[in-house]
Amino acid sequence: MGRLTVVAVALVGISLMGTPAAAAPSAPLEVIVTVDGGTVTGRTVTLDPTRPAELRVTAVNPTGQARQVRVIRVSGVALALTFFAYDTAIPFEVPARGEATRTFPLDVRDLDGQAIGLLPASVELLDDDRAVLGSVDTVTDVRGSLWSVYGVFGIAMALLTALTWASALLALARHRLSPNRFRRALRFLPAGVGTGLVAVVTLSVLRLVPPEPAVEIPIVLGAAVIAMLLGFLTPHPAPAPADPVDGPTVGLTTRPLA
Repeated sequence: MGRLTVVAVALVGISLMGTPAAAAPSAPLEVIVTVDGGTVTGRTVTLDPTRPAELRVTAVNPTGQARQVRVIRVSGVALALTFFAYDTAIPFEVPARGEATRTFPLDVRDLDGQAIGLLPASVELLDDDRAVLGSVDTVTDVRGSLWSVYGVFGIAMALLTALTWASALLALARHRLSPNRFRRALRFLPAGVGTGLVAVVTLSVLRLVPPEPAVEIPIVLGAAVIAMLLGFLTPHPAPAPADPVDGPTVGLTTRPLA
């Protein structure tokens, strides 16, 4: 009986020791991408709708099991919204502890109507279940139109923000804001958030700063805090004037009837 116990413990120990090796294939692929001969890492990649871009994708497999790539996806995201995405079906296998390279043209002619300016982008390798096997991030300079989806989104945000500010300031001028300072601050909050979003899109369209989370979140939160502070410090609404009494007043004295 004691020998059986020792054997069982040994088998359990061997199975536990083998668990990390079995999980090793889940490690992501290392992805190296070049566009028109230049690496995408650490630089801004220009995407011009008037000409295709040549992508060279190299996948390095650090695991001991071959990996099957089905689709290469190139996508651009701003403010947690995807403004362009291209899926190219190129099935290939990345051997265990080896690498594989594929080169293909990326047709971006319709990008003119999708985005403009600086946008964070990523190149992802997907398997048959659309699970991400590996990816690399970069920043793209999209030479699109101002009337693209991203450009119109920024214009619409600017108009809505202007209307929100006008509504809050009109209520302030007419003394219709809440007497409670915190409610007045909340009344200005949407205008502040809208101002931050417009600033993020404007910096992106002008090709000054890409709308990455490390940039857009502080800008939006900062604008929201400033707007709430302005609402909190607005003067207390003046009390509504009392309705005047028409005509002269007459004093009357009453007594009970006998």
